[in-house]
Amino acid sequence: MPAGAGGFLIRELTGQYRPAEADEVLLAAQQLLGAQVRGSDVMSSPAVVREFLKLRLGQLPYEVFAVVHLDSQNRVIDYVEMFRGTVSQTSVYPREVVRDALLRNTCALLLVHNHPSGTAEPSRADEALTQTIKAAAALVDVRLLDHFIVTDAMVRSMAEMGLI
Repeated sequence: MPAGAGGFLIRELTGQYRPAEADEVLLAAQQLLGAQVRGSDVMSSPAVVREFLKLRLGQLPYEVFAVVHLDSQNRVIDYVEMFRGTVSQTSVYPREVVRDALLRNTCALLLVHNHPSGTAEPSRADEALTQTIKAAAALVDVRLLDHFIVTDAMVRSMAEMGLI
């Protein structure tokens, strides 16, 4: 990407500048959005959260299941990619999701996973997993607020679909 055509430059330790590679630009964008998301009031900026999730997971060729941990004011404590799978599925262990929530003093959860196929519709397995994690988390007073499905083109909310 030529710098003169709207590209980005990287400053080397020597002080010299060079054109940034595409993966370096993507990493910088992820870090900036991550900084905006962490500690932010996630409920007042859903567009930022959706863009962060799409940028983070939308282009991956394999499934990733992640969790956004929230405090009592719905501010982001952390974003954790917990499980990685294949092109069409990943194994998720509700026990580990709840354990991680307790370790982080989480009050509420946002579940997130991508569909590399590009279809943002939840499967029956997605719906069943969501209800299992919701019930398990409720036993330890952690609320499940939403489960997002991410593709390269969009982010769907299972809560908005009436599935939470």
